[in-house]
Amino acid sequence: MGVRDHKQKAGDLRATCAVITTSDTRTERTDESGRVATELLERAGHRVTSRDLIPNDLAKIRAAIRRRLKTADLVLVTGGTGAGPKDVSIQAATSLFDRELPGFGELFRMLSWDQVGSAAMLSRAALGLVKGRAVCVTPGSPKAVRLALEKLLIPELAHLLAQARGGAAAIGRLAR
Repeated sequence: MGVRDHKQKAGDLRATCAVITTSDTRTERTDESGRVATELLERAGHRVTSRDLIPNDLAKIRAAIRRRLKTADLVLVTGGTGAGPKDVSIQAATSLFDRELPGFGELFRMLSWDQVGSAAMLSRAALGLVKGRAVCVTPGSPKAVRLALEKLLIPELAHLLAQARGGAAAIGRLAR
């Protein structure tokens, strides 16, 4: 099976997703980024099984990611990617990565340039794999979440998971 065929077959797969918003100020009612992420993932045919709101605390964020990795193919964390002292989502996630995929952050910053200009360099958006599952961390603004999901993650999610789990042989195991 060629790369194009493999990607086409993987594109039919649906992932189970968990969305985690990290914030000390948002509430379930004001968590617009979590709502945007859930809506976009579900519209793409994926299943969002949980949405959490976690304070900007390294240990609590890491524990939430670990807990959701037990059942989710993708754990999406929004918030905590900046340069401020409370921005610890990246440290929480990357400490769990078996393998980081730096192209995600590079492309996210490149695409962000059009929206926020030079402030794009302040984002530490990241994507990595943990035991064949994906963990993605995006900035917390709804625009950033939309950009990351629509332009990068959703178009490649099934392909990414199939590759992470062993390529063509994994496609049958991922099908829902």
